[in-house]
Amino acid sequence: MHRDRHFTLSASCPDRVGIVARVSGFIAEHRGWILETSLHAEPPADGEALGRYFMRIEIRASSLPFHLAEFRERFRPLADELEMDWTITDSAVKKRVVVLVSKQEHCLYDLLARWQSKELDIEIPCVISNHDTFRGLVEWHGIPFHHVPVNTDNKAQAYAEVGRIFEEVRGETMVLARYMQVLSPQLCAAYAGRIINIHHSFLPSFVGAKPYHQAWAKGVKLIGATCHYVTADLDQGPIIDQDVIRIDHSDSVEDMVRYGKDIEKMVLARGLRYHLEGRVLVHRNKTIVFR
Repeated sequence: MHRDRHFTLSASCPDRVGIVARVSGFIAEHRGWILETSLHAEPPADGEALGRYFMRIEIRASSLPFHLAEFRERFRPLADELEMDWTITDSAVKKRVVVLVSKQEHCLYDLLARWQSKELDIEIPCVISNHDTFRGLVEWHGIPFHHVPVNTDNKAQAYAEVGRIFEEVRGETMVLARYMQVLSPQLCAAYAGRIINIHHSFLPSFVGAKPYHQAWAKGVKLIGATCHYVTADLDQGPIIDQDVIRIDHSDSVEDMVRYGKDIEKMVLARGLRYHLEGRVLVHRNKTIVFR
């Protein structure tokens, strides 16, 4: 990865001839220096005349004669003409990531370590939990901690409070770091494409309690984890990243749990990075991920 300050344009539009020429021509017209380009064309779905074109372009910020706000203003007419869904971000502006956690600590520990070392160069304006377990750890890192209990009687109020805190701290992305509650449909809809979750890849085959015990009893040979966007359909959101590790009959349930935690940490951090870097584009619940 280069370290130059850059703008990242992520976009998709109906496929046609000349998209790359038009967009790169616009950038060149303003003396923009393209650092990295990723492109992908999807064939038409059933009943559609055109496929979908996806692109991600990094532009050296110092090469342009204007700032991001003016880039947006100048680029908008071309984007409208191409019927483009697009965003552009500045690498110099740290993304604000709010972390939600329950009682499993491994993903929270990992994100805090990557944040502290600047491997994830983000702002964590707060951590929200339905338990008070990790208050000391979070506050030791100098991060505000919010305890928002959730039970069968107060879910609507609890998730309204989560949304209120997220807005108050100007959160941009919400990460469920083993947050063991099902978010309300209202919260999912309000922040569609901005909530990231991690789960073991045994779902939906091994649903309910103790999935690793169920998997061990069936003699599975692969353990995996999936990072995905959260939607109102439980664990059915667009997939960002996945990984697996091979096991055999000599591994115990405890071994499988340990392996699973390692994969969950890695996949969540990688999926979050892809999201923050504008490498994930979603169309019709399918993701295009430029690695």
